[in-house]
Parts: sequence; C-alpha cells; structure tokens
Amino acid sequence: MGRLFALGLLAAFCACATPTDPPKEVDPDAPPPPNIVFLLTDDQNFDSLGCYGNPDVRTPHIDALARDGVAFDRHYVTTAICMASRATIMTGLYEFRHGCNFGHGNLLREHWQNAYPVLLRNAGYRTAMAGKIGFTVCDEPKGKGVLPRDDFDLWGAGPGQTHYETAKNPSIAHYARDYPHATRAYGAFGRDFVASSAEKGEPFCLSISFKAPHRPTKPDPAYDRVYAGKTFRKPANFGRENGAHLAEQSRRGRQYPRFESWGYADRYDSVMAIYHQQVHAIDVAVGMIRDALAEHGVADNTVVIFTSDHGFFCGVHGYGSKVLPYEESTRVPLIVYDPRQPAINRGVRSSQLTGSVDLAPTMLELADVDVPRGIDGVSLLPLLGDRMREVRYSLPLINVWGPRPTHCLAVVTRFGKFVHWPYAGEGMLRVEEVFDLVADPLEMTNCAESRPELLRQLRHDFDGIVDEWKRKAVPYHGYAKYGDWFARLR
Repeated sequence: MGRLFALGLLAAFCACATPTDPPKEVDPDAPPPPNIVFLLTDDQNFDSLGCYGNPDVRTPHIDALARDGVAFDRHYVTTAICMASRATIMTGLYEFRHGCNFGHGNLLREHWQNAYPVLLRNAGYRTAMAGKIGFTVCDEPKGKGVLPRDDFDLWGAGPGQTHYETAKNPSIAHYARDYPHATRAYGAFGRDFVASSAEKGEPFCLSISFKAPHRPTKPDPAYDRVYAGKTFRKPANFGRENGAHLAEQSRRGRQYPRFESWGYADRYDSVMAIYHQQVHAIDVAVGMIRDALAEHGVADNTVVIFTSDHGFFCGVHGYGSKVLPYEESTRVPLIVYDPRQPAINRGVRSSQLTGSVDLAPTMLELADVDVPRGIDGVSLLPLLGDRMREVRYSLPLINVWGPRPTHCLAVVTRFGKFVHWPYAGEGMLRVEEVFDLVADPLEMTNCAESRPELLRQLRHDFDGIVDEWKRKAVPYHGYAKYGDWFARLR
C-alpha cells in the first residue's frame, strides 16, 4: 500500500505542480494516509440535530459523531442552493470562480480536474460516489454536461435530484429488495464499499450525498412511528411577524409563498415530523457506515466528515426553502471526527468561522495531497487541534439565482453579517442589512443605522469581496456583470 500511495503522490505532483516546485519527498516508513468518509445531506439546517441543541429530535449516531469529534457552530455554505454549493464543496472555489449553477452553466472540466475526488484518486485513493451529485461536467462554457462516473472506482450516484425509491436509481437498484428507500440504500452502499476497500488494503475516500431531507418529501415508512403525533417547538424567530423587518427584495422569490403552500403556517407539526423523520433515516445510515468501519478494522484510521449543502428555513422569518443569505438558509452543521486526535481534542465545539469552500482543501491536506494553488478554501485541520485558532475572517454569501430582486451578496464574519440588496425597481430601493450575530443570532434587528461602527467595518469587508469578484470572476456563464451590480453606491 505504501508503494501504491507513493506512486499516486508522484502522479498528483506531475499533474498539478509547476516546473519550479521541488519534488515532494515520500517517506516509505510514514504511517498510512487516513481513509476519508464524506457525508453530505440536502436541505438540512443546523437546528435539526440533537447535538446542535434540538431536544425534539432523535439523531443518536450523528450526535455520537459530534461527541467523538469536533462540531462547528459557525459553518456556512457560500451559496445556498444545490448545484452551486456542491460544485463549491468539490472544488474549493466560490461560485463566481467555478461558474456553475442553475440558469448559468455546468462545471467546466478544468475545474473538475482539481476537485477533491479526482485529486485523491490520482494520489492512489480508491474512490466512490453515491447519491445526488447535483451537477454535470462539460468541456466548454455552455457545453453539454455529463456525469463524471468514470472518475470514480465505484459509482452509486445519479442525475438530477435522483429518487427516494431505490429501484428508480439504476446505480443502486440492486439494493432495492433489502433497502427500498434510498437513504438506507446509501448506507448499505457505503458499508459495502468500506468492506471491499478494507479487503483490498487501499486508502479510500467514500463520498455519499443523501437526497434527504430534500422535498418533495417521501420518508422511509420504517420510521413512521418515530415522530408520530409529536409537537415540535418553534424557533423564536418563526413566522411572518418575525420577518417584517427584512428587505422587500427577499419576499420576491419562492421562499415567501412556500411558508404557506408548504404548510409551515398551519401544519407545522406534521410538516416537521416528516422533515425530521428523513433526517432520522440519515442518522441510521450514518450508523451503518460507522459500524462497517469498526467491523472491518479501519475505524481508527478513517476521518468522518458530516455536513449539508445548505440549510432550510422551515418557517423561520416566514420563509420556506433556502437561497436567501439569512442564518437558517446558509449556516449548516459540520462535524469532523479524526480518530487520530488525542482525547482532549474530541467532543469539543468550535465557534470559528468556516465555510463549504474549505472542505476540499481539508480533505486534500488530510491525505497529504497538494492543494491546488489559488483556490478560495483553506484547510480546517488546524482547528481540530486548536479550536481557538482562526483560519479565516470572512466569507461571501452569494445568490445570483432566481428572480432578479432576490439576487444579493452578503459577507459574514464571526461577529456580524452585511447583506446588500442592489435591486431597485417596482417601488423598492437598494437595501443594506446589518446583523450583530453575537447579540442577535436570530437576525431580528437590522442595525444598519444604530451600529455605525459595525456597519463601517462590514462595508469594508463587503467591498473587498466585490473587488475580488471583479478581479477573479469567470468570464463565462454571466458572472462578470455582477461585479459592478453588487458594488455599493459609495
């Protein structure tokens, strides 16, 4: 295995190093690289897990993962919609730098070649992908996209949204008899890939992208009794009355009517029972995979990462769905369990700012694979040993999808958030929103006028992101124009 990995590292060096880079030395006596299990859910907000403070839910396996590792309390996705967020997770690039989203275009192969699964495979890892990958890869802007199934050793993913019925997903249909619902089928896929990789003695990277709890909902009936008849507490910022202070532009997208059409207004308990039932099934699948790691003797050298592609409002501020830059849409769970860490670094929480853009470089550094130069993400590994260490100061929160009034750009730091709504029309004016996330984590007060010092600092941070957009946005798929549109009227 050591010789295989050394050759893989040499291939990775040849693929991404420049002629001025010194050769990377390989120590034949070095410990084997860790295996990586990356678990991604869809539409899961931070209030959906017991380990994040919800007393109404049953998520014992994910809660155990948090007790064994590090749970991050300030983890954000930089685009709160599936396609762009998943491309960001794979590549470590902000949306305006990879150019992939609904209504814009597919992910160019030049970016995909630097995605973490490709680089890990080049470095000798055995790789597998299952579930909703969420995008396709093309050779040129606006080109026809294809699924990158040939870039994995084992493929269990599918196009588009995929299906909750296992039998309707060709790549995992053979699990349909024992696991008719896809969530547990993905758990079985992961279990079997762990077993075969352990038998081969090769380092592996398993990526599973659960469809759940994405709508339209179809929960696994095996768990119908888990939340039957249950009453769920509502967050303090739930409901239309707690969103009246937010920009009118934010009410021009589908998020606003879905508060009523999706039942949050009048069927909250039954709607949330279904949502949490789907998360409970994910929890069962996580348990299946962790049991397999232990059974096949690889648990002590396997890093497990759990997160979501974006959050979900679930009625907060009077919204359904996601996309908008507010907390419930953009802040998501992140749990990293590295069994090689000493006991003092386990079962802890980190309040440092982290982003979805940081996941790819984190996995590459875990594997001792060179991180592509110039990407936007940074490795989070320092935070596993020092939760007080800061790895980044700010993150952009991007929306350039959907109705034009809802297009906005925000910046979030550990202390505050600045949202710029540039659309002015239909009686609306450009709006600046400022939230003190320390004193007001529920975003109940726009303090743009009452906190001039915070406003000034966040404006400065925001302007830096706009300048970066102007300098680095891809010249295709319609991204360059937003650099000027998002610029404040200074």
